[in-house]
Parts: sequence; C-alpha cells; structure tokens
Amino acid sequence: MRVPVVVANWKMHKTVGEAKAFVATFLPLVEGVKGCTIVLCPPFTALPAVGEMLKGTHIALGAQDLFWREQGAFTGEISPIMLTDVGCTFVIIGHSERRGRFGKPDPELADPQLRSIFSETDASVNKKVHAALKHGLTPIICVGETLSEREQGHTDEVVRTQLRKALEGLTKEQVAQVVIAYEPVWAIGTGNVCDAKEANRVCGLIRSILSDLFGTEVSEKVRIQYGGSITPENIPDLAAQEQIDGGLVGGASLKPDSFATIVKTVAHAKQTPMDFSNLWKP
Repeated sequence: MRVPVVVANWKMHKTVGEAKAFVATFLPLVEGVKGCTIVLCPPFTALPAVGEMLKGTHIALGAQDLFWREQGAFTGEISPIMLTDVGCTFVIIGHSERRGRFGKPDPELADPQLRSIFSETDASVNKKVHAALKHGLTPIICVGETLSEREQGHTDEVVRTQLRKALEGLTKEQVAQVVIAYEPVWAIGTGNVCDAKEANRVCGLIRSILSDLFGTEVSEKVRIQYGGSITPENIPDLAAQEQIDGGLVGGASLKPDSFATIVKTVAHAKQTPMDFSNLWKP
C-alpha cells in the first residue's frame, strides 16, 4: 500500500523567524500522526533553521527548486549538494510557476519579457529530476494544464507530454522513487479546486502512463498527489479518491492548524474510513 505524502509549499512566504514559529506550533499538532509522509518546503533562506528544528522528528525537509549542476558560475542558483547539506530529502521540480504558467498571475507577469524570468522547460525539468535522484533527493515532479488547455480538451495530452519528458532516461528503479504532483494550473492559488472525481481521473491517467512506460509494478509504487487550492474543507473528498496519494499544499500550508488538519485528514483517509468532523480543530 502506498504511503500518502503531504507537502507544504510555502513559496515566497515566511522569514526565518516566521518559519521557526510555524514549526514550533506545528510539531505538537501532528505528534503521533502515522501513515503519512509530511514534508515542509520553506524558502531557501529558512532551510537551515527549519532543518535543525526537524531533526529527530518524523517530518521531512524539502526545497522548492534546484539547479542540476553541483557547483559553478550559476549566480542565484542552488545545487543538490547544497540542499542535502542542510538536510533536504525532497525537492519540488517543474512547478507551473517556475515554468511561467500561471492560473491567475500578477498583472505584471502578463508581460512576456517579465514572465520569461520563470524559464523552466520540459528539458530543464528532466535534468533536475536526474540531478535530484543522483544526490538522494526525492523529486516531486509537477504536471498540469492551463485553463485554456483544459477548455480545448488538451488536459490528457499536456499531462502525458510533461510526464514523459520529465522521466526520460530514468530506470524503473528511479521512477519508483519519484512523487508526481498533478496541479491543474487554473486551480493554483485561484480558489477553484478541481472536482475530486476529475482529479482522481487524471491521477489515474498518470498511473496508466507510468504503467505503459515502466510497467504496472512500478506504476503502483509511485505516489501521485493532487495540488491546487487544497483546504481543510475540500481535502476529505480529495483524500478519499483511490488514485490520489496526498497533496501539494500552497496557501493552506502557511498556517499550522490548517496544514495539520489536512495532514490528519489524509493520514486517516488512507487507513480506514472515518468521520472527519473531529479533525477540524487540531
């Protein structure tokens, strides 16, 4: 049985002090939670401090991105060696915001010249996945369609293309280690969560693609998350879906109590059916 994984993607939020305050409050809220991998992905500046606080706990440290080279003249980038040095074991790769694909962007980012600062491509995603695995980091690979792509009926094609290119050149053993996050771009930060059954369908499609490429045994091991406007209120329906193995959480992960509720809901949903009403107050 796959162990679900719930990831907090704080994006460009929290100073070091704010990150430490979050962890201090959050740890007691999830003490004793079993059957779920919990990952915190703070901004780069807070990684060392958060990593120190997570030592000896059941919570993993993750980064929001990496560069595929170990060192060199790459101003502003961070290497896999640097991430493992501060205790990271997970890393998000290919998030739609890093690809320059936005569901509801800041008006400034409508300018193509400004949007180009987010220059992630399918090719760079693939290089980063290889680098992460080489250095013992679990890549959380993001795939997903924009609103216009969905409206034109291209969801499955976009997801299939992004997934195949991200995994190019990997062995079966390597693929079995990755996490895939299905994040429909139009649902990220917009409040428009994808219908749970449709999210489950796309996650099932991802598993089917993995099976075609690497075999059923591998596809059944890969954890596939949903991400996009997850909240404590909508997570029960999402967590109950057979093909959804947890969530990549944005805004709702910025508050300890709401993220703890999401973690508890996922952990319990993947063990035994239960009444979720007692989880709203961690």
